[in-house]
Amino acid sequence: MTYLVCYSPHKDDSGAIELACQFARSDDDTVHALTVVPRGWETAVAGDTDRDFQQWAAQEGAASAAEALEVLGRHTDVESTATWVTGRSVPQAVLEQAAALEVSLVVVGSGENGPRGYVTVTSKTDRLLHSADVPVAIAPRGYRPAQGARITRVTMGFRDDDASWTLLDLVAGICARVGARLRLVTFAVRPRTMVSSPLRGDESTVFDQWKSQARSGLAEAVEHLRSLGLTDTETLVAEGRSWGGAMDAVEWGREDVLVVGSSSTHKLAQVFLGSSAAKILRNSTIPVIVVP
Repeated sequence: MTYLVCYSPHKDDSGAIELACQFARSDDDTVHALTVVPRGWETAVAGDTDRDFQQWAAQEGAASAAEALEVLGRHTDVESTATWVTGRSVPQAVLEQAAALEVSLVVVGSGENGPRGYVTVTSKTDRLLHSADVPVAIAPRGYRPAQGARITRVTMGFRDDDASWTLLDLVAGICARVGARLRLVTFAVRPRTMVSSPLRGDESTVFDQWKSQARSGLAEAVEHLRSLGLTDTETLVAEGRSWGGAMDAVEWGREDVLVVGSSSTHKLAQVFLGSSAAKILRNSTIPVIVVP
């Protein structure tokens, strides 16, 4: 399998390449770095792209591919290649190359305007996440694992819905293949205000009941994993008054990766408002894989 990593020569951050090599090293795979440069528009007179712009794009693409190979060359234990293409839409060009190369994962970096050490989704990455039919991994800004590091533990966001159960089998199979430990975490964000009323009932009691149901779902998932041969699975209900607090309630290691599904459907809309995956992304200090 191949990991496709998006590379830009204008970003002073090689976190995406570092993460892609970490993945490839863990699963004995290859890395392909891709640069997308702007594509010229056809002229009304000649019906061809502007030659000066075309030459500039070719020079930019070739220089970026060479630079990517230089960065990849630091990882001598990982087989890697680099190319460049033109495109008017970076996400679309990336997806076209992902399909052509039959990659198993697309790896991108975080935006430069976000805080260092956190995942920041750019507008291009956001469009990629909404269009990709393969998993997309996002490295925190400035991500730099230890030299020769592998993925040793995978944490999966578990919601106990149909999508989570489907994702669980996929993640379990990968963990078994690469020898990584698996941890299941259900994130529980406590409402800021909890009141009792005849119509709404005691929200605190409802939240506690939901946490109890979450623990039951995690226990059922552990039993399922045992039937598949995975006997060393951790579970945790991570509670906080905000998504940041819930993420902070989890102990994260340098060789951890977090996997979440892109579905935003929840049983308790009053507890989980909006897309939980998006909120987890904004508060993550470790690489996150979003699975469509």
